[in-house]
Amino acid sequence: MRILIGVDGSVSSFDAVRMAACLADPARDSVAIYFSPLELQKRLTGRSQAVVDGAVAAVFDEARGLLPGDLAGRAESITAAKPAAVGLLDAATEWRADILVLGARGHGSIERFLLGSVSRAVVHGAALPVLVVRGAAPTDRGLRVLVCERPASAAALAAVIGGLHWPATTSGAVIGVAESLLAGPLPPWLEKRVRDPDTAAVAQAWQHEHDEELATLSAELVAAQAGLPPVFRGTAPIVVEGNPSEKILQQAKQDGVDLIALGRTPTDPLSRWLLGSTSEAVLTQAPQSVLIVPVEKRS
Repeated sequence: MRILIGVDGSVSSFDAVRMAACLADPARDSVAIYFSPLELQKRLTGRSQAVVDGAVAAVFDEARGLLPGDLAGRAESITAAKPAAVGLLDAATEWRADILVLGARGHGSIERFLLGSVSRAVVHGAALPVLVVRGAAPTDRGLRVLVCERPASAAALAAVIGGLHWPATTSGAVIGVAESLLAGPLPPWLEKRVRDPDTAAVAQAWQHEHDEELATLSAELVAAQAGLPPVFRGTAPIVVEGNPSEKILQQAKQDGVDLIALGRTPTDPLSRWLLGSTSEAVLTQAPQSVLIVPVEKRS
């Protein structure tokens, strides 16, 4: 796998290097480090080019020092005098990257409204998977990962996750969310009226639909889980009901997850504006690192 890591000299960008180091296989993977000196040059206005070049070299040296020995020695350095998001996307295309890794300096409402956010701009402009890192990989335990499965994204997620290196200490789980109108227990207002024959028929149909949907979802999750690396097959899939992004974020918090992986499937502009999207909500609200796989570009 060809892994491109974007750095800017910040702590969050070096956390991205640490996460990439955790998920890269030194025996087979290639790594490149991208840094745009554009902002650095603005901060060092009036300084000689030698000073700027020295600062750029220091950033690359620091990033390389966070990679395993073999990868550090082979890591390529890429620079471009372009805005960060544009440069990263261009470099990903030219270097033929399989995945792009970068750090995020914030999340939630702040990043949601900062339309110029590099991580958000890269995710929306990328034709390849993007891992937005929030915090370094844990050093005192294995990585905890939550994979969010849907039929439309199962194949794309499996391909990307299967291409990464997951240490044996990784704790992986798979979650699916039932979100249809009838997904959920019989509502109280209907339960109170089941004595009426017609209403009882509606209640029975509701319950049947609910049970059938959960059974179908469970079967789909089991099938998807079988296509993932062994570290993701140790526990039964998690089946929950409700709003997908809310349930994913809730489960991730409950389980102390470090990384959430999910697909970004096509939606029309009106649907995104009215309802948002699960990937967008998770990306902007999760305090965890998020791996976004653009299904429409890889299926």
